[in-house]
Amino acid sequence: MQPTEKHVAVVGAGPSGLIAAETLAAAGHRVVVYDRMPRVGRKLLLAGRGGLNLTHSEATERFMTRYRGAAPRLREAIDAFPPDSLRAWCEGLGQETFVGSSGRVFPRAMKTSPLLRAWLARLAGLGVEIKTNHRWLGWDGEALVFETPGCRLLVEPSCTVLALGGASWPRLGSDGSWAPVLCEAGVKVAPLAPANCGVRIAWSEIFSARFAGTPLKRIALSLADETSRGEAMITADGLEGGAVYALSAPIRDALQHRGEATLAIDLRPDLTADEIAAKLAKPRGKQSLATYLRKALNLDPVAIGLLQEQAHAGGTPLASLAPDALARAVKALPITAAGLAPIERAISTAGGVTFDDLDDAFMLRARPGTFIAGEMLDWEAPTGGYLLQACFATGRAAANGALAYLART
Repeated sequence: MQPTEKHVAVVGAGPSGLIAAETLAAAGHRVVVYDRMPRVGRKLLLAGRGGLNLTHSEATERFMTRYRGAAPRLREAIDAFPPDSLRAWCEGLGQETFVGSSGRVFPRAMKTSPLLRAWLARLAGLGVEIKTNHRWLGWDGEALVFETPGCRLLVEPSCTVLALGGASWPRLGSDGSWAPVLCEAGVKVAPLAPANCGVRIAWSEIFSARFAGTPLKRIALSLADETSRGEAMITADGLEGGAVYALSAPIRDALQHRGEATLAIDLRPDLTADEIAAKLAKPRGKQSLATYLRKALNLDPVAIGLLQEQAHAGGTPLASLAPDALARAVKALPITAAGLAPIERAISTAGGVTFDDLDDAFMLRARPGTFIAGEMLDWEAPTGGYLLQACFATGRAAANGALAYLART
């Protein structure tokens, strides 16, 4: 195993790694990107299947609250490369962007592949070399160790940016195998956990068989003092979707401390409980309860089925409820989650390298010359553009930290 000539190594060819490589190469450095997969940007391509949500257009202060406790540590990086800069970067690659009705920002093409092709062409023009099928195993002294199909390879770069992702969707490249390597090197890594994922709920066989795969539209989901509006999807063993993902952090905390999390679903968030009770006070006549609820409250069959499911679980027939009690159920139907979906099915990951183990330039205190970016860091955010924004911003920040380090050394 012979070391190669000096260069800057970027390990991981997702958005954080590729933007770090671009930043370093644009500054005149020879950059080699190493990735364990046979193709780059696999998770980015998956994220774009329904339209690539790059970032969000909301005001900065509101935007930063999405990162919860990590917001102060991410603020400088995002201020240096904010949503407008990400949009300008995208348009510089020939991919016009637009703001959707929800404030989310997308490429006009609504696809990842045109953006990725243009980006890889730019990187090639900057001289960036990308080596696939290189799995990073850690260090041997100061050298990086890679496993390749033919052999193990030692690489001694001038400095390194690690952007290996979290542990969600491991078949696409981010499997979290770097965590024990960093722990062994004396780096503190908060346990990796699923984020932006579904919850497990013990539906009855009848409800699951009938409604699995059916969306719950225009609902509000609450846990304690946090509320998320949007849609959710009934699955065979639980609930997932944007309204659920936005509450991943408090759900995970409740499960950790109490073993379960009781969510409240508001099936008609646009009406008050009194307004609903007034509508339900009208005589039902010969209508079935399902027909009555559909006509009186414009509830979908799945929403009515959910009301019946929970009434049955509580031992009180839905038809026996007085209008005010039924209105309360419509406004705050309790659903008990017994767990989260596995990390392999999560959209993103919580946990990672703690910010206390980094300096202000995203360099590991335990290994000078090694910088961390993207989902390897201990932060999380809901879907809606916040994930990619922080990945791009921290990739740029880590690269700029590496540039300052190279200038010093």
